[in-house]
Amino acid sequence: MKGLILAGGLGTRLFPLTKITNKHLLPVYDRPMIFYPLQTLINAGIKDIMVVTGGNNAGDFLRLLGNGKEFGLKHLNYTYQEREGGIAEALGLAEHFAEGERVVVILGDNIIEWNIVEAVKEFKRQRSGAKIMIKTVKNPKDYGVAELKGNKIVKIVEKPQKPKSNYAVLGIYMYDNQVFDIIKTLKPSKRGELEITDVNNAYIKRGDLTYSVLKGYWADAGASIDALLEANKFVARHGANKKI
Repeated sequence: MKGLILAGGLGTRLFPLTKITNKHLLPVYDRPMIFYPLQTLINAGIKDIMVVTGGNNAGDFLRLLGNGKEFGLKHLNYTYQEREGGIAEALGLAEHFAEGERVVVILGDNIIEWNIVEAVKEFKRQRSGAKIMIKTVKNPKDYGVAELKGNKIVKIVEKPQKPKSNYAVLGIYMYDNQVFDIIKTLKPSKRGELEITDVNNAYIKRGDLTYSVLKGYWADAGASIDALLEANKFVARHGANKKI
């Protein structure tokens, strides 16, 4: 199983901070933001990892992370997303890296209090398909929202005006290798991007998507200046990426 951190984009929601750097390199308390998703994957036992970046500051990731030795990795892989084509497009760039294996994908601005160890173990036991992480939030209109019937997700709607639940789909996804075939069938959304919600709904139609509810704190730290501030305050007080 391989890991993928998606850290591209221009970070316009964090202007002017991101005029001179990638948002994933901004500090969250005492570490750069990218350190947190990287540690999330490592804590889950994933050591073969690729960082997908883009924009004008891609070289800074190499200067910061190097070959991953600081994190106990033998090697760290990189690739470049040439434009803002969406999460699914960024994921598609990793097909050659996956080499037929399953992938655990995390967005570079997602910070969690605990870990995804059990969810990854469950996904390993899953014969095929995908697994997503969800969590109740106060403002579901700002996220992709999971509509549940019983213990199954029947649909995911992106930023609905009238959410069917308070469960937001987090930026942590697990896929079998069929994900790359699904991505090739997608058409750009109104935003001109390949949407990860469309990927997840494709797995739902196949009856092959499961979910886990994330415990503890979660932050989409790149969503806004206020979200970045709140993530800094939480990590300073409580820490992040706890193993137990």
